Amino acid sequence: MKINSSEFIISNSDYTKCPKPDLPEFVFIGRSNVGKSSLINMLTDRNKLAKISSRPGKTQLINHFLINNNWYLVDLPGYGWAKVSKTEKAKWEVMIKDYFENRENLTLAFVLIDSRLEPQKIDIEFVNWLGTNGVPIALIFTKADKQSKNKTDSSVVKFRKTLATTWDQLPPHFITSSANHIGKDEVLNYIEDIITTIE
Repeated sequence: MKINSSEFIISNSDYTKCPKPDLPEFVFIGRSNVGKSSLINMLTDRNKLAKISSRPGKTQLINHFLINNNWYLVDLPGYGWAKVSKTEKAKWEVMIKDYFENRENLTLAFVLIDSRLEPQKIDIEFVNWLGTNGVPIALIFTKADKQSKNKTDSSVVKFRKTLATTWDQLPPHFITSSANHIGKDEVLNYIEDIITTIE
């Protein structure tokens, strides 16, 4: 897939105020500071489509981007150690939970995992929660340029092995680097394949 157009549509904190659910919706979510905004910008060839910040927790709303006029890319707040108040975190949790449980045109959730880290409990728990709620998912291991290929591959194996204790069939996964555009074609082609089956 080649992205020819990408347009910011709306930000809000309530899934009922999202755009009309008439197009496939692909969600990007991950632990705070996992590189989500950088990945979205890399995939769309837009340096500033998603706002990048060194401060975790920059994304605080449900952000909709219309891609190629035929599907939505949705940027959700990160979970984990963002330096915001407990009250704010609780609001995010409710907003994210409501979105995943009620958004009828949700097609797939890409869960981003930092490839440099050992399997994180919060990532495993979130992936398991999505699976329990029947949300189709794929994993994206980010920041592959920050270490050797062997270390990245080892990290992926460890994560999938941990996940295998609760999953009968593991979700598909991709390895990416926003800096080097690794994985870009694979992720976009996967989205295109899914859209084709819907049409």
